[in-house]
Amino acid sequence: MAFADNLKQLPRVSHLSAINLLGEEGNLEATIENKPGQTGSLAIYNHLGQIYGAITPEAARKGLELYAEHVADARQNPGKHPNIDRLIELSTGNAGKLRVKHIFATGSE
Repeated sequence: MAFADNLKQLPRVSHLSAINLLGEEGNLEATIENKPGQTGSLAIYNHLGQIYGAITPEAARKGLELYAEHVADARQNPGKHPNIDRLIELSTGNAGKLRVKHIFATGSE
């Protein structure tokens, strides 16, 4: 299934302003914001966090399936798709896991 079709199957993220990805020591590794160009990644990482409890190697492999056709472009152009690059690295099992911390939209922004 294509990326756009996969996104339609995932829970909505309008209640989130961002997700922080925390390393095993609790350090901030990355932030994915709810803004154009990142909303699809926010939906995927949110889904993976809900299903797997963290971005584990197994979750990363599922995330790569959800990114579908964009994975080939990410592999050919490292750095162009950092959220996919991160899943590629995590999927090997050599990079540990990331905890997902939701930042909820307050409506006052």
